[in-house]
Order: sequence, then C-alpha cells, then structure tokens
Amino acid sequence: MARPQPTRQGWTVLAGAVTAVVVGRTFGVIELYVIGAALGIAAVIAVVAVALRRPRVTVHRWIRPSVLTAGDVGRVEVVATAERRSPSFELVEPVGPDRTARMFVAPLREAEQVSAGYRIPTERRGVLTVGPLTAVRHDVVGLARTVTEVAGPEQVLVSPRAYLLEMPELGQGVLGRHLLALARRLGPGDFHSLRDYVDGDEPRTIHWRASARSEELKVRQHSVEGLRRCVVLLDQHVGSTEAEVEGFERAVTAAASVVHSADRAGLTTRFVTTDGADLRGPDVAATTLHLLAHVARSTRPTVPVDRDPGEGLGLVVVITPRGSSAPWAALERVGDPTLTSLGVFTMEAPSRHVGLLTVDARSEPDFLTGWELLAGVGRLDARARDPLRRDVTVPETVGAHP
Repeated sequence: MARPQPTRQGWTVLAGAVTAVVVGRTFGVIELYVIGAALGIAAVIAVVAVALRRPRVTVHRWIRPSVLTAGDVGRVEVVATAERRSPSFELVEPVGPDRTARMFVAPLREAEQVSAGYRIPTERRGVLTVGPLTAVRHDVVGLARTVTEVAGPEQVLVSPRAYLLEMPELGQGVLGRHLLALARRLGPGDFHSLRDYVDGDEPRTIHWRASARSEELKVRQHSVEGLRRCVVLLDQHVGSTEAEVEGFERAVTAAASVVHSADRAGLTTRFVTTDGADLRGPDVAATTLHLLAHVARSTRPTVPVDRDPGEGLGLVVVITPRGSSAPWAALERVGDPTLTSLGVFTMEAPSRHVGLLTVDARSEPDFLTGWELLAGVGRLDARARDPLRRDVTVPETVGAHP
C-alpha cells in the first residue's frame, strides 16, 4: 500500500509554515501565526485527501513487438480497469535510463476500462528496461501525492538491424566466379546432359557413343555444386575508443545481416565469436539475433574456432576491425580447399595484400556496396528485417535506416 507524501511544493509549504510560526513568535506578529497555521493545515488536508482517495485499478501492459529491431519504433499498450470508483490520476513509467512516459487518466467508474499507450524509440541494440509502472495521484493544488506500483518492470530485447543480402551464385560477380572455379577444381558433379562440342572442351569429356550416332561431337555436361554452407565469425576483440566502439556496432550489424541472409537462402549456417559462442541449427538466425542484441566487446583470449565439418562448398565470413587481426590471420592458414574466406573490415580499408575477397565496412553504405560488388548483383536489395518474422519490409534506399 502506497503511503501519501508531500510533493516538492508541499515540503516548501510546510517549510514556509514553520518559518512563519518561528518569525511570528520571535517578533510577536499574530498575522504570521495565522499564515503559518493556514499553510500547515493546507498541507495536512492535501495529504489526507490523497490518502483517502487513492486510485484502485488493475493494469495490464502489452509490448508490441516483443522483440524490436534497432531503428524501429515499438509500442506499449496499457489497459487500466477500475476496481472501484477512482479519481483522476497519472500513469508514469520509466522507459530506459533517460525517458519517462506519462499518461493522464480521467476519473473512472467501477469496472470501467481505459486504454493508453506510448511509443518506444530504439536507437541502439540492447536490453531496454520498461517500468515499473506507477499510478500517481495528486491533490488539487499539488501539495501531496500517493505513488502506487501497478505493474512491475519488463525487459524489451532490441536486436541489431539486419539487411537482406544477396548470397553469391556460381559464376556471378567476383565471389561467384571464384566459387565456380573452385567447384571445377574439386571435380565434376552429377551428370546433367549432353551438348555439342565447342573449342576448348577437354577431349576426355567427349561421349564417343553418342557422337557416333550424331553428326557432331557430343560432350558430357556435369552440374556444378553451388554454395552449401556459411560460417560467420565475429571478432569481439575491439578497443574502447569511440571510433572502435562504432566500428563494433557496424560489425554486429554485418554479422546479423550475413547470418540472416545465409539462413534465408537455405545455406547450412553457423555463427561463432572469438569469445566462444557457437550457434547453429534450424533456428540459428533467431538465436543469433538474440545473442547479438547484448553481445559486447571483449578482452579475453581468443577462443579458437573448430573446423567446420560440413560438406560441399563453404563460405567463411570473418568480421573484424582490420586485416592484421588474429582471427583473419588464423583463417588464412586454413588449408581446406572447400572453404572460401571473406573478410569484412570495419576500421580500415582492405589493403592489396589481403586479397580480392574482402569488404570495406567502415560505414553501413560501404558494407552494402562492397557486398553488392562481390555478389555481382545489380542493385542490392537492402531490407531491414523483423527478427521474429520471416517477412521483410522494403526500405527507401540502399543503406538507409528502415
């Protein structure tokens, strides 16, 4: 049960009452006694009034959506039901560390319901605490109040922004041509069909029995296996300067985008970090977004990443500040011929010795453009995604906030 208490104005009035009485007694001024008594009685009446007429309501709160994406705006819906006839009051709720939502409620009859709501802005990823929700009842002149908690605190998960990227296809773009050449070096796939011989075809591919029944030489055409798996490695070892912190936030966005896009493209997807997190399975996209909502920079030793045991062509995307980082250097020593390494650098442009398969991610537009160039698509369809649903919303421009 909430106890009535004077407001700041109430304490000021009480202090004025005491001062008037003291001065009146010192100088023998009867009028000051009267003023002091009047001020004190007014403060007491205000306290009694709010104590006797407290709001008695039952409040339910709904947060939609339950998981937000950075840059989106969520909404909190509040429904208050009066247990008995209730005076006017105010619903007050802290939203994060520096915002407060205030909702005025008019007098309610018994069992009457009233709804209110407010928006939740989410500039950054993380865990946003909403509440506790309190019903505040003031007297008419604002000298006293009662504060009653009607709903406890609740945490809202704000996941990082995730863009829908085009995953590479064999023969398309720089990365697609690299994967096609790699697939051909690993050997032909399943037999697909016969076609006419053209200059440059290897004689061993000629199908002599079919050629004998035709006027042209026929060669076997085999299907080439495409990309089947994707591993995304996030480097958490970043400094504490403002530029490095901003670079880490871009790294988180890039990781969320690649994991979501790979999973949506049907690739066997795995997400790992240098701190030892290792996520995989059918729900890897959702679990990764939950992890990335509160992932932080780290100074602990790097946990080595086990070799991915999957089959077929694989893509390993290392998201790190620069090409000299330990995770990227370790990945360059991997001798698996089925894996292709791709570096996403958030703090400095890729140097020439790093290789062609890199993306400059010193800004979100740079990251999107660099990925587009590697994938070889026309205009990247960069879409912000609701982390709990499979549908996406089309943004206005490439790299723009949704």
